[in-house]
Amino acid sequence: MNKPYAGFKLLAVDDNPDNRFTLRTLLSKHMGVEILEASSGTEALEIAQAHPGIDLIILDVQMPEVDGFETAQLLKARKKTRDIPIIFLTAAFKSGEFQQRGYEIGAVDYLLKPIDDNQLINKVSTYFRLIEKERQLNQVLEQKVAERTAELQKANQHLRKIVENMGEAFFVLSFDGRIKEANPAAQRLLGYSEAELQGMSIGDVFEEEGEDQANAFMGTWLEALIRSGALKDIEAALIDREGERVPILFSRTAITNEAGEIEEILCIAKNMRGYCKVDCED
Repeated sequence: MNKPYAGFKLLAVDDNPDNRFTLRTLLSKHMGVEILEASSGTEALEIAQAHPGIDLIILDVQMPEVDGFETAQLLKARKKTRDIPIIFLTAAFKSGEFQQRGYEIGAVDYLLKPIDDNQLINKVSTYFRLIEKERQLNQVLEQKVAERTAELQKANQHLRKIVENMGEAFFVLSFDGRIKEANPAAQRLLGYSEAELQGMSIGDVFEEEGEDQANAFMGTWLEALIRSGALKDIEAALIDREGERVPILFSRTAITNEAGEIEEILCIAKNMRGYCKVDCED
């Protein structure tokens, strides 16, 4: 016998064993659905918590102690079970009275008592088909995300090679101006290893004259970055490990988050030693 929904898991909640038998017979034997059974709302909550991967819940409205509405509210309040679709099961003469309340709680549909075989199979099949389509869509999306992630990783590796081999000094700074990364050219320019540069303030290697010009300079270009997002070809000077002055042209670009706040600053420093534009004195 063809069982198209083998692998799906359904929780049947009803205090009437005859109704549970009907659900089990039609859905398990004829459709291949794995059936979990609960005879009360309390038992349903325990089973739902203990068995991950429940795809659908058929929930009787009228039960002693904890009724179907209360059970549904508790299921929807829990992170683990709040997204499981719920179909309420109720007597035909009560359906109109209960319908609005059930939808407000979060039910997706209703089944009427006495259980109609065709109605049950059609409705359950409809929701399982929707779940199948959602899973297929998620698989496609996951594949696309994986492909995009691989492309980005490849692009980042390519970019890192470019940065490592470029002739200009390249720094990645935190918002407060501390060095997070420095390429080989930056290390050669300043005479420090990357490990030594990491965590150092960029202000520590800027030329200082009189008052703390480096920190003042930092404040100035941070304000400008906030306004414009980038600064290009700013004349400045660094002090290398030996205390030697290194004139540079400095360009900076701000990397912002979704809120528009600066998270990182990318800096390129071109060594201008020997170029009259920066290094010549009167």
